[in-house]
Order: sequence, then C-alpha cells, then structure tokens
Amino acid sequence: MAQALRPNSKTVGSLFATDHKPHPLQDTLLAVTLVLGVTAFVTAMFHSLHLLSSWTGLVGILTGAAGQFISETTRERFGLILGLGASAIGFFLGMAHGGLFGGVIG
Repeated sequence: MAQALRPNSKTVGSLFATDHKPHPLQDTLLAVTLVLGVTAFVTAMFHSLHLLSSWTGLVGILTGAAGQFISETTRERFGLILGLGASAIGFFLGMAHGGLFGGVIG
C-alpha cells in the first residue's frame, strides 16, 4: 500500500497537460471558458445584468463545446465541464431575466 502514497512520476507535471505535451489552443479555450463561465454565473445573480450573463453564457457554452471537441487530456475536460456548467447556468438565468435582447429591441 506504500506505493499509493508515492506520487507517480508520469502524472506529476503541468496543471493542464498530463501527457507532458504543450496544448496551447486547448489551454486557451479552457481559460476562456472558465472566465466566461464565472462571469456568466456571477452576473446571473443580478436581474439587471441579464444581457451580460446571457451573452457570456452563450459564448462560454460555444467555446466550451469547441474545447471539448478538441481536448486531449482529462484535466482539460474536467475544467471545460466546470466552465460549461457555469456558463449554462448563467445563460439560462440570463434568459429567464430578460434574454439576449430583452429591453434593447422593441
């Protein structure tokens, strides 16, 4: 059981790349999705910020889906799922509070 306590040299390394190869596009999509997800989630708590939450949520869902499509490691996929979930919650609450164009058109 002692081997369970020792770190495996194959998994120790970069935060995002478990295969020890650079993934700049995937890491960029992951970071963008996480930032958009947090922004959409936080702004969805305020009724008057529905435009910001719905648009950032929509773009976060799109970037997260693109990132999932090309992701190569489990760590990338895990972060993308977190960002996608936060983006989706922000998007849906933003849509419920007024939508993508609520108050702007008409």
